[in-house]
Amino acid sequence: MSSCSRVALVTGANKGIGFAITRDLCRKFSGDVVLTARDEARGKAAVQQLQAEGLSPRFHQLDIDDLQSIRALRDFLRKDYGGLNVLVNNASIAFRMDDSTPFDIQAETTLKTNFFATRNVCTELLPIMKPHGRVVNVSSLQGSKALENCSEDLQEKFRCDTLTEGDLVDLMRKFVEDTRNEVHEREGWPDSAYGVSKLGVTVLSRILARQLDDKRKGDRILLNACCPGWEGSRTAEEGAETPVYLALLPPDATEPQGQLVCDKVVQTW
Repeated sequence: MSSCSRVALVTGANKGIGFAITRDLCRKFSGDVVLTARDEARGKAAVQQLQAEGLSPRFHQLDIDDLQSIRALRDFLRKDYGGLNVLVNNASIAFRMDDSTPFDIQAETTLKTNFFATRNVCTELLPIMKPHGRVVNVSSLQGSKALENCSEDLQEKFRCDTLTEGDLVDLMRKFVEDTRNEVHEREGWPDSAYGVSKLGVTVLSRILARQLDDKRKGDRILLNACCPGWEGSRTAEEGAETPVYLALLPPDATEPQGQLVCDKVVQTW
């Protein structure tokens, strides 16, 4: 591959909304689209399904919980394309409502993947984003709901424009620790591990966008969070619309940046 070739990549793309985003990008993005999945067999089966529709995605294995897997992907993108044009961080997990797993285990497991692993992907791949790159972190309005259900003190911290990435990491770790010690409600946290994990993703997106503006202003890289709004009420195809819209913002666009977007509309935070 030529280093001047354009490339878009979607994490957790073998099924559901990630698969729908990949399909849409294959149709609309001018360049290669890489479908990633933790399970190689499922990922390759998804690629074959899209090939049967006349589309041409590439496959690369990626387990976002494995730092070496993320770095192997980074090296592949650097070698084959000289970087990355579009990154859609879609991979995440959610426990079912009726799951009997203890809440502290749910909290640790959910935040490990949805927040900490997503942050690792950003840490490794943002440095190789090309000028006019687009980064889309798939979050959820469940994160906004979780924020509303936090104590006033926590709300103030999460909304603070000077909150650093390190501060946010400390807050996410504190939530996990507080659930382990069975004091999370007393400490002002809501009863939703998924909601807190997505709150973390939304706030992380705001912080990373600020960092990009500070360090790479001229490159016009736009990074946003979005709520696909598809949880139960929409098809995966409908849920893919906003992430794809953000992934394909035109090169001269300067906004949205660091926002939470739902139905292509910036949400108040």
